[in-house]
Amino acid sequence: MALGVGGDRSKAVSGKHEITVDEFKKWLMSFDYDNDGKISLTELRAAVRSRGSWFMTTKKSGRGLSEADLDGSGYIDENEIDSLLNFAEKCMGFKFY
Repeated sequence: MALGVGGDRSKAVSGKHEITVDEFKKWLMSFDYDNDGKISLTELRAAVRSRGSWFMTTKKSGRGLSEADLDGSGYIDENEIDSLLNFAEKCMGFKFY
């Protein structure tokens, strides 16, 4: 699913894409390639790359996972996605409304 998140109402403002939290969650889960309901480091890396962030992708995605993975499982599950919002704004070019 490309950003503007499936042709929805997202818009670029100051180089950032404004979307709702629900739209972000749907977009992020589109990278759940194995359909286990969780985002792995590899899947998060693909999401970061899709936003055009090839530079330091490994470091950024690792930091995003460590910020959001509250239970230390190595995955971001549905309950932890909200913890990823700050990272998405700082490192992935999102702005939430």
